[in-house]
Amino acid sequence: MTLPLLLTILVLGELPGSYCTMTTVGDLSVLEGQSVTVPCHYNPQYISHVKYWCYGRMKDFCSSLARTDDPTSAPNARGQVTIADDPTQHVFTVSMQDLTVGDSGWYWCGVELGGMWVSDSTASLYISVIQGVSVVNNVVSADEGRSVTVQCLYSKNLRSSEKRWCRSGNWNSCVVTDPEGTSSSGNVLIHDDRISMFTVTLTQLEMRDSGWYWCGAGQQHGAVLVSVTPQATTLPGATVSPVQYLKTSVRSPSVMGTNDPHSRPVWESLLVVCGVVLLIMTVSLAFWKLRKQYKKKQKHQRASIIGQTNDNLTMCPWTEGDYTNTSVIFLNTPAQQVQMQEPSDGKQLMMKTF
Repeated sequence: MTLPLLLTILVLGELPGSYCTMTTVGDLSVLEGQSVTVPCHYNPQYISHVKYWCYGRMKDFCSSLARTDDPTSAPNARGQVTIADDPTQHVFTVSMQDLTVGDSGWYWCGVELGGMWVSDSTASLYISVIQGVSVVNNVVSADEGRSVTVQCLYSKNLRSSEKRWCRSGNWNSCVVTDPEGTSSSGNVLIHDDRISMFTVTLTQLEMRDSGWYWCGAGQQHGAVLVSVTPQATTLPGATVSPVQYLKTSVRSPSVMGTNDPHSRPVWESLLVVCGVVLLIMTVSLAFWKLRKQYKKKQKHQRASIIGQTNDNLTMCPWTEGDYTNTSVIFLNTPAQQVQMQEPSDGKQLMMKTF
């Protein structure tokens, strides 16, 4: 079990970021031709130890670029590396200038502990050197009528390219630099330092100038949001009384009622009227439904009475010889009685009324 454990420790020792006694920033992306500064934080017990900065995938085989005990140990170091230690803050910083795409890779912050069986305290990060355009501040703001400056960075391969400032979504609004690296159009001023940055100055800002823009070089560009805040307009020597403003707000019927207990806001009166109308409509609807049901019930009762009357008036048919001494009573003439008798000849029916 001892040999596998030892092999595991050795393998983990080769992985980036396997030790936690030292910390640094995460992975970085830097434009070609720009510089980068990396802080490396260590534990207080390592104040007197040598610090170093090296390049390579594996810690034990990385190439030393700078050491605190010999700043000139790497005259051909990548990107003109410098290192400085600050024992009071327990941090040493590494700066790399004029980076190229070939400088991309794994880098290590290290504290040299010494000894065959003691590993150095290290922390790793990956630095990507890219070509393109970036913006120092993606969001800038200024008051209406004032000016604001935007700093646009570009990589080394774009130094000879023309620089542009455009409003996002409107290609016709682009302002392009001349061969001298400057341009002036309306309230837009552009100046290129021909090294790594050009600045855009917007003067006499108006509210309509708010929005998204982008600064570009070659086929690359970076987005910027310009925010213009309205300028307060007050007359010279005029003062605003907070007490008067408070009274004006209280008297506004759209916000709240006045202090008079007998007065009501407009919305409350409208609410009362709507409630009364709704109540009247509800009562009318209920009365209409009750009346309709009542009429339907009366109609049904009359139909029942007529049906019973028809049943009472229904007479079964008779054959000849069955109507002897038969009487017919008419309900609509209760005072009359009709008697039917068979005549002596048996052929004619006689009716006698009395």
